[in-house]
Amino acid sequence: MTTETTTTQEVSQAITAEQAQWVAQVFSASAGAIEQVIHGKRRVIELVLASALAGGHVLLEDVPGTGKTALARAIGQVIQGTSSRIQFTPDLLPGDVTGISVFDQRAGVFEFHAGPIFANVVLADEINRASPKTQSALLEVMEEGHVTVDGKTHDAGSPFLVIATQNPVEQAGTYRLPEAQLDRFMIKTSIGYPDDTAMARILQGERGPATVIKPVVTTEMITQAQELVQRVHVSPIVADYAVRIVEATRRATDVRLGASVRGALALVKLASAWAAANARHYVIPDDIRDLALATLAHRIVLEPEAEFDGVTAIDVVGRILLDIPVPQENGTA
Repeated sequence: MTTETTTTQEVSQAITAEQAQWVAQVFSASAGAIEQVIHGKRRVIELVLASALAGGHVLLEDVPGTGKTALARAIGQVIQGTSSRIQFTPDLLPGDVTGISVFDQRAGVFEFHAGPIFANVVLADEINRASPKTQSALLEVMEEGHVTVDGKTHDAGSPFLVIATQNPVEQAGTYRLPEAQLDRFMIKTSIGYPDDTAMARILQGERGPATVIKPVVTTEMITQAQELVQRVHVSPIVADYAVRIVEATRRATDVRLGASVRGALALVKLASAWAAANARHYVIPDDIRDLALATLAHRIVLEPEAEFDGVTAIDVVGRILLDIPVPQENGTA
């Protein structure tokens, strides 16, 4: 194959400016509809939606009553998809999540009864309250989009988004998520309490968590947007900037384990979705910089001495972003 032919194919596969504009319209319409329920949290809504477009999953670490369940339900309603909620408890079994095979005496065969993980948007509430064995039931489906039960593979469908939550305050009776599990989440963020204006709107009953939102897009449109996001242009300069940030997390003081290769891939994928959501068919260095905290901080393991001194992973990533200069090139193709 000649170089000219290869170049032609690469150009034809790249997302166009018009396609990026369409993704931005889908993104904006979805975020605007969800904001009718989750007041004053546009940034968090956009981060979660961008993760969905990038094919990732979200970990929300927040206190009770901030709208985590409402957010997951709202996303399912907006995309005209299915949503489910799994309340993780110490006695929850892996089969309660993925489903089980039940023997049908009349037919003489085993039938698979799908668990709540088979939905477009799955809320894994208080995931750290379940045992590590149950938590591991999510590993395969989050990474590969399917579940294997009794040697048979069952597709989870598309789009597929897991929003897991954990309470950062009450740790009694919880199991800390292992690094392998944390690494499966594209981002870790929090909703937080609403500001005074948003709180007043909630109390006045303008919109509440039980509000039913009319669909503004379809699951097919989200799937198409996901495919387009994969074709957003990432220039070598932008990729190198992401690599330098990830490498710096591994060499930083106070760090025992830095961000993984999966973390670097997640950062670039999320930046691609962020670019398309902003009607660009290419990633710019500022996309990488804006998303590094949400994407990398939860993948970093600190030295025990650093944790004792009050150092956080967010502090480490913040220092790295200050130390590494942002490339001046805009990342266009």
